Amino acid sequence: MSPMRGSATITEEWRHLRVERADGVTTVTLDRPDRLNALTFGAYADLRDLLPELAQDGRTRVLVLGGEGRGFCSGGDVDEIIGATLAMGAGELLEFNRMTGQVVRALRECPFPVIAAVHGVAAGAGAVLALACDFRIVERSARFAFLFTKVGLAGADMGAAYLLPRVVGLGHATRLLMLGEPVYAAEAERIGLVSELAEDGQAATASAALARRLADGPALAYRQTKALLTAELDMPLGAAVEMDAAAQALLMTSADYAEFHAAFTGKRPPKWEGR
Repeated sequence: MSPMRGSATITEEWRHLRVERADGVTTVTLDRPDRLNALTFGAYADLRDLLPELAQDGRTRVLVLGGEGRGFCSGGDVDEIIGATLAMGAGELLEFNRMTGQVVRALRECPFPVIAAVHGVAAGAGAVLALACDFRIVERSARFAFLFTKVGLAGADMGAAYLLPRVVGLGHATRLLMLGEPVYAAEAERIGLVSELAEDGQAATASAALARRLADGPALAYRQTKALLTAELDMPLGAAVEMDAAAQALLMTSADYAEFHAAFTGKRPPKWEGR
């Protein structure tokens, strides 16, 4: 995602999401608690458009994605999306599915860490949104469910068949995507789907603490680490080592690298500038 802006202005109001910014941390809340934050066409489109805009405006060092009310996200709205797609032609269906995939790509390619604060249920598309984040802070009573086969669709939705095996391994991914059965937080942690378990009611607090740590840290180093993790998923070792070498050489010319040395020799904490 390029930080360069064209003529478009920064969006001041998002109709389908709640967006709050404070001290380098942007919090995005799915805000349809009466429908367990089920996603609509508008919510998908806002997520697709918001992430590159945050990359361009330069104020976001870390993003927290959460849900209002009793759960994180129950997936696509049965009436507003599933019902509507039954009346669509092949071209419209392809465009819709491409849009949902663009949201996942944006989560993986945005130049800052993304934390999912998961409570209650993360199901269907909600489970994939959490999967696409860099960190998943999950309450002990929460559960994931990749429900796509339950509605007669392939479990390979929104990049799930690409990402999930790389997080939990092919065996666990096959079971979760094929059967669509819920996986609760304790098992999700055991198989590697959870970054950190939180007590019930504490996912938002734990996510805020991690977000503060990341926002106060070396943003340039985090940005390059995320980019390399994504880029090297399909590379042979030789190409990955060469890409690491090029990235490290560039970072060794950064202000943050020089600042670490100055702080170390001066026996003080570094003041990270993100450049």
